[in-house]
Amino acid sequence: MQKPVAPVDLETHPLVNWNGALGLPDFAAFDDVAFAPVFDAALAAHAAEIAEIAGNPEPPTIENTLAALELAGDALSKVSAIFWTRAGAHTNEAIQSLEREISPRMARHVSAIFMNDALFARIDALYEARQTLGLDAETDRVLEKTWKRFVRGGARLGAADKARLAKINEELAGLGAKFGQNVLADESGWAHFLDEGDLAGLSDSLKSAMAEAAASRGEAGRYAATLSRSIVEPFLASSERRDLREKVFEAFTRRGENGGDTDNAGIVCETLKLRAEKARLLGYETYAALKLDDTMAKTPEAVQELLQPVWQKAREKAAEDQKDLARIAAGEGHNHAIAPWDWRFYAEKRRTERFAFDESALKPYLALENVIAAAFDVANRLFGLTFEEQEGVVAWHEDVRSFIVRNAGGSARGVFLADYFNRPSKRSGAWMSALQSGYRLGTGKAPVIYNVMNFAKPPKGRPALLSMDEARTLFHEFGHALHGLLSDVTWPSIAGTSVARDFVELPSQLYEHWFTVPQVLQKFALHHETGAPMPEELLEKMIAARTFDAGFATVEFTASALVDMAFHSTADAPADPLAFEAATLQQLDMPDAIVMRHRTPHFLHVFAGDGYSAGYYSYMWSEVLDADAFRAFEEAGDPFDEETAEKLRRHIYSAGGSADPEELYKAFRGRLPTPEAMMEKKGLA
Repeated sequence: MQKPVAPVDLETHPLVNWNGALGLPDFAAFDDVAFAPVFDAALAAHAAEIAEIAGNPEPPTIENTLAALELAGDALSKVSAIFWTRAGAHTNEAIQSLEREISPRMARHVSAIFMNDALFARIDALYEARQTLGLDAETDRVLEKTWKRFVRGGARLGAADKARLAKINEELAGLGAKFGQNVLADESGWAHFLDEGDLAGLSDSLKSAMAEAAASRGEAGRYAATLSRSIVEPFLASSERRDLREKVFEAFTRRGENGGDTDNAGIVCETLKLRAEKARLLGYETYAALKLDDTMAKTPEAVQELLQPVWQKAREKAAEDQKDLARIAAGEGHNHAIAPWDWRFYAEKRRTERFAFDESALKPYLALENVIAAAFDVANRLFGLTFEEQEGVVAWHEDVRSFIVRNAGGSARGVFLADYFNRPSKRSGAWMSALQSGYRLGTGKAPVIYNVMNFAKPPKGRPALLSMDEARTLFHEFGHALHGLLSDVTWPSIAGTSVARDFVELPSQLYEHWFTVPQVLQKFALHHETGAPMPEELLEKMIAARTFDAGFATVEFTASALVDMAFHSTADAPADPLAFEAATLQQLDMPDAIVMRHRTPHFLHVFAGDGYSAGYYSYMWSEVLDADAFRAFEEAGDPFDEETAEKLRRHIYSAGGSADPEELYKAFRGRLPTPEAMMEKKGLA
């Protein structure tokens, strides 16, 4: 006889009652099997709370309806936060199995809330009466955004359409979970083992990372080329073995496109069909129109107006550069056409030729610990924050580091967690998220924010040395973290990074600028062995080469953004998404020596969830903002100007979604930007 499962006490269960160090969950107090019953109990509890709000016999008020709705589901929020952290940063078969089950179930639960007629009637009544309620600006905005979320969630549809929309949302959630798991399986399951004779051209730091990767896969004494970007890109830039470059490149670009159980072609096809149907149900011509309705861009046409001029300039620049790469290759006796697996290799030779500068020369000066210290120091100089590392705090993996974050006066502001190294149980890329957002409603909560990276882990006792791109990535994600940590709003739904998709990248991309401020590099770009600062000559060469290969980088990104927008700007989904990708690129006259930064079968931003679908352009949209925003400091004559920093904190980093993004930006800068500063920053002006 099967042993009965004990009922879950949500008030005491460690997945909900967080009583670990620093107010974190006690990660040692639960195992993987604990998640399912807690999800069951938390979903039921939240449904009961929703029913109570919807069935309240009292007339709707901000307190008994809007605030009650915002504070409902605390147990579900807590178990979800831990689970999705594990699903992304340290997964396994048990977590993945539950992810495939819980994703559609959560979608079904959310649909039921938005389609609850009695609940929407209360929200709708408040919305219609909002001019008479004497609301402050933040509450008025939350009410408006909540009403719009209900409408886009199907609240105004008929019964049959509501049922169909709920089914679509459920199916999309399951497809997204499977898409991400397939990419992770292809990434973690592939490694090409090399021996000493195969390593010509590789730097000592890359060899060290590859040796560690091999050892972790049971091949001690050998070297592993894996599909971690932190290994792939330097390998492609330095390996003198063209056959090996091709092998690694092909494996990297074919993630999710290898046939069998992990092939994503069918998932993409079905996802696009369901998204197109969802848009039609909600009264939009295309899915892009639906997604862009609540952004700064507003329409697909506005996105094209941004992307197309950049695309043309980037393609022209890349064509010029490709001729130069072919010249270098021919000079070495190689008369083959420049293939995608050749570009980075010959680009590094071209960089050396033009600037007498090899980017790998920077790595000894970019030790991970120093880059972390630089990110913390900039936050202190701009916003007065300090970060105190706490030893012995148990998190989801032993690599995770914990910091208490304090305000300028010494009071606790929140907690920051950082998980820097690649491992097979972690999905690729880098991201910021929150175990807990910071807000004041009710009893309020302090933010618990984390960053996840995928840097190559060095052998024990050796420092992790970063590339310049990796250092910028750390600053980028830490900019997102500051957006969460500095949140100073009342309402949970607009806290931290809960802003328009094409505004959310502003704080992160803007923060990247400070890493290349000379006084920051002079203080923190220190040789990992000698402690000597980066030589002035090397620093000058690095700054001079800042926009080097801009055509390549911009083509990589913009092609991905244009394909994403093309997928979602058609009324009928393409029957063969990969053929559609190829046709779109052909129409754009995509250079044959460059591929999309994220090809469709592994485009996690767009297909492993809904976050950046019809929204990958937002990085460039925000880049227009961040280039102009940093100019405010340049115009002040000081990258740490106190008055400008205070305006930046108040109107950008602390404001969350409390006002329209255009209003927030104009409050900081006095006006909206034009693309010129971005084009200049990219070296395309």
